[in-house]
Amino acid sequence: MQDTIDPEACTTMIEVRAGVDAVDAALVQLLKRRFGYMDAAARIKPERGHVRDEARKAQVIANARAHARAAGIPDAPIGEIWDRLVEASIAYELEAFDRR
Repeated sequence: MQDTIDPEACTTMIEVRAGVDAVDAALVQLLKRRFGYMDAAARIKPERGHVRDEARKAQVIANARAHARAAGIPDAPIGEIWDRLVEASIAYELEAFDRR
């Protein structure tokens, strides 16, 4: 993202789109790392039934919403995104568990 400018400095849609594309690429790399932790969890957990943990899911979503509020962005949509992310992570972890 070093080739992009801060959103406040954008004066053209080309700059905005370049910034969005750069952020999206960085987010994918962060998600790759997050899913790597799902691989680790599948390797570490002793039983498949331990993959789904509703209390942990709620905590992760609450944490994301709190981070959003602290960052000054709307927390409700972040909560919805994180709900989908956690569900996708659980599905991925189950597949990883079954492959071991």
